[in-house]
Amino acid sequence: MRVVQALTAIGAAVILTGLNCAAPAAADQQWGINGTFATSSNGEWAKVNSRYEDQPSERNTWTISTTCISPTECTGTVTSDAGWTAPIYTTNSLWYVKRTIPNWRFCADGAAIEGFQEYKIYPVGSDGHYDAAAAEYTGQNRVIGPSGSCGRNQWPVIEMPFYMKKL
Repeated sequence: MRVVQALTAIGAAVILTGLNCAAPAAADQQWGINGTFATSSNGEWAKVNSRYEDQPSERNTWTISTTCISPTECTGTVTSDAGWTAPIYTTNSLWYVKRTIPNWRFCADGAAIEGFQEYKIYPVGSDGHYDAAAAEYTGQNRVIGPSGSCGRNQWPVIEMPFYMKKL
């Protein structure tokens, strides 16, 4: 009899633990980034190959749609009013948007090189610290070209601070 009571108690504990860990039905909307956002990359604080050098700033409107299976596993799509679409995903509380830019820069001889652009962003509160519930995001816009392009044995890299706010 004691064995049956013990097994019943263990079974009830396992069921209650499972119910407490279950995600709420609306959790997908809480974890993902969805909606329309104003974005800005600040060219006044740009670095070209780790050296500060003014670059043109970028301002765009993004429409983001994501689907999540957990707070750390989300994927989706970003569509920019600049005419491109790219995947977005999250890893370790950071969001990544990665895409290839054809004809990113031109060498002195007129040859075009492509760039690989990576946005790394995270939600930030009014105090400037990480806040998962925030509607504002900050991070970095980084574009890197191929090593050896334009006759230089170095990757051309441009990095700019990035900001995004829900409209």
